[in-house]
Amino acid sequence: MVWRKLIGPAVVMNFGEPTLYLLGLGFGLGHFVGEMSGMPYLAFLASGIIASSAMTTATFEGMYSVYTRMDPQRTYEALMATPLEVDDILAGEMLWCGTKSLFSGIAILLVATLLGVVPGWQALWVLPVVFLIGLCFAGMAMIMSAIASNYDFFNYYFVLAISPMFILCGVFYPIDSLPDVAQGFVQLLPLTHAVALTRPLVAGGELTQPLLHLGVLAAYGAVGFYISVALVRKRLLV
Repeated sequence: MVWRKLIGPAVVMNFGEPTLYLLGLGFGLGHFVGEMSGMPYLAFLASGIIASSAMTTATFEGMYSVYTRMDPQRTYEALMATPLEVDDILAGEMLWCGTKSLFSGIAILLVATLLGVVPGWQALWVLPVVFLIGLCFAGMAMIMSAIASNYDFFNYYFVLAISPMFILCGVFYPIDSLPDVAQGFVQLLPLTHAVALTRPLVAGGELTQPLLHLGVLAAYGAVGFYISVALVRKRLLV
């Protein structure tokens, strides 16, 4: 119900921000870059932005919204008075984060299609991947919510985790352009594997090691979920 009241700003955000990225960087920077990894830079960028947008959407929802319901509003305490357990509540939160990421992915895919960078219907296969990306980053975001003392705490996670992944994990340029040590490091980060899945699905090309990339995303999401459940249970029941 809350999201339905805010659907207007949400739609503007989902369409407006990716459109600015694609027009500003895709056409502006793309004019000078031309092609990257054998595809027009606009297509390269669009396929990366789909993954990064899923990351940021799930992260915002998993931190700010979850923390608001857990602490200031005390919604979780009310829910705990019902037969629901902590894992039920957080499973619902995680699924909603994945769903919001899916909305974001659909919006960006539509914009990219209108700009003529999506080669065919096979790009629709990216949507379940986007949902998984949302689950992956929701798990980690809920850990931050569980240990946060206030909203300002989330700045640490954005500066130390989200922003470096956004810059380093292949959204704007291939990771093989990084030094060898940096390449090894970014291979450990979930956004690298998210981009490795979304790029060939959206822009066309060979999808390599899909099971590895899917497994990494699923592992991050599962571990994040179970850790967040333990931390939230400790926080609420102490």
